[in-house]
Amino acid sequence: AEYMGTSRGALFQTLSIPLFCHSIFVSFNTVTMSGYFEEIPDDDKIKIASNFLLHSPPGEFNEVFNDVRILLNNDDLLRGRASASCAKYNKDQYTPAKIDGVDHQVLVTEYADQGESRFLDPRSGQTFRYDHLRKEASDLRPSDRPYPEHEEKRVALESEVSEYVKTHFKLGISAVYSRGSSSSGGAEFVICIESHQFQPHNFWNGRWRSMWNLSMGDSIELNGNLRVQVHYYEDGNVQLVSSKEVRRTVNKTGSDVAKVIVKAIEESESDYQIALSDNYSTMSDTTLKRCVELYQLHVK
Repeated sequence: AEYMGTSRGALFQTLSIPLFCHSIFVSFNTVTMSGYFEEIPDDDKIKIASNFLLHSPPGEFNEVFNDVRILLNNDDLLRGRASASCAKYNKDQYTPAKIDGVDHQVLVTEYADQGESRFLDPRSGQTFRYDHLRKEASDLRPSDRPYPEHEEKRVALESEVSEYVKTHFKLGISAVYSRGSSSSGGAEFVICIESHQFQPHNFWNGRWRSMWNLSMGDSIELNGNLRVQVHYYEDGNVQLVSSKEVRRTVNKTGSDVAKVIVKAIEESESDYQIALSDNYSTMSDTTLKRCVELYQLHVK
């Protein structure tokens, strides 16, 4: 957990704090030996702005973007040079998107990236264009399915993953991508799961992301990356940022391999969520209580 120590997640709204305001101001300027401020090069400004954008809490990218826009005070520079950061952020967050004509939501991920702002929806076998600034999907087009020799296995896996997400994640979205063949000749897949709740009226936003890299051979190798990020900012500013790497080997038993794989995923993700819950209960009695004590001491 990270204690941020500012009054609100969005940057510009924290400028009422003089010390924080000064640190942001200095970020876009440098001090000469004579003590005067000198404007830093545009490349450095964009690096600073991009860093702010890439660390936006879930559901708050637009707020951070607008604040960075005011601080930078150069729309041409921001829109022309920071678009790559927007794209990277959206793909890293597994951003959900709704497409007209498709009865399910899709995910914007690096595994779906087809280049030129087009992404694959593996469920429908179509690609779409995604505007990273507006967060809008459009221009749905038919596409050849990658690695058609593995499509039957991918569809079976997708069906089991979808049922698991529907059961355990209230607002969950999933995608299963074919990634070709392993060195042993078996199929390889990537499973992405995203679920979020944005409640700015209650001063918190949160997102779950998990990615499973799956290699099928004599046994099934599962490599997972589980991530949770929650931002709470009522009368304070606290972020929980947690991740866990998981490695599992699953033996093939019976004919329904997809069920065995998803069962292993369910066990690993449940263990992680239980551990998070236990840790958070302990932290509320120790770490957070100490933060409040330090804050009160600072205020006095």
